[in-house]
Amino acid sequence: EDCANEGIVVFNTPGANANSVKELMLASMIAASRNMFDAVEWAATLKGKGAEVPKLVEKGKGQFSGHEIKGKKLGVIGLGAIGGLIANDAHNLGMDVLGFDAYLSVDTAWRLSRGIQKANSPAQIYQECDYITLHVPLTPETKGMINKEALAMMKPGVTILNFSRDGLVDSAAMLEALDSGKVAKYVVDFPTDEMLGHKNVICIPHL
Repeated sequence: EDCANEGIVVFNTPGANANSVKELMLASMIAASRNMFDAVEWAATLKGKGAEVPKLVEKGKGQFSGHEIKGKKLGVIGLGAIGGLIANDAHNLGMDVLGFDAYLSVDTAWRLSRGIQKANSPAQIYQECDYITLHVPLTPETKGMINKEALAMMKPGVTILNFSRDGLVDSAAMLEALDSGKVAKYVVDFPTDEMLGHKNVICIPHL
């Protein structure tokens, strides 16, 4: 109202950055799977080794081998403007995609690939998926949805990606799961002090 009184037009543009977030998420998932972030940091430590660099690279590269995403199962929680794009593109990349959205609209459903499987609940995604990505708003119902109980349902070595809101994840429970190895990687676009510096957390500065 104050903006209107000053002649300032205010727009709500849901989904305007959907493709940007989709690309960032897919790139981060692949990079996390292949340990690319750690590998790049390690390679930088070889600066100054001169002619030995190629030999050191060949000797040390095995520690960052990682694995492909093709054939792995991705769980997408929230199939709106962003989640729907991710589900379709991940399917096209050869992943098995399981999606859940309690408020899926007919229009959104029409845009989903026929290859996307429908989950009956978030619990089904927790139990079955190798990768889980969150694309829901932060509400009283979703706050802390990735908690100790949810993490306990997940497969050992799961990778979780959060490009929605920091509050969707219980930080203490996540750190415990990371330390135990239950969660292999946590990729988050909302760095917090407790997450920064953990070896298995990839903090992206809200790109």
